[in-house]
Amino acid sequence: MADFTYEVTKELGVISENAKGWQTKLNLVSWNGNEAKFDIRPWSPDGERMGKGISLSEEEMKQLVDLFNSRDEEDKFE
Repeated sequence: MADFTYEVTKELGVISENAKGWQTKLNLVSWNGNEAKFDIRPWSPDGERMGKGISLSEEEMKQLVDLFNSRDEEDKFE
């Protein structure tokens, strides 16, 4: 596996937590010294390990929020 670096520049919030204490979080993360992106992924309770996730640019995050907010009534969860 290739080496990489990351820095959590801002913790925005916890989305969920499983029984083992891993939390799926929304953070701003800088990968390999690049500009920070919105990042959604699970983190271990000690914050040292992470699971697979997704990173989104500002524009991609805006598009995701717009798509979520524009759902039809029948597509919404109760």
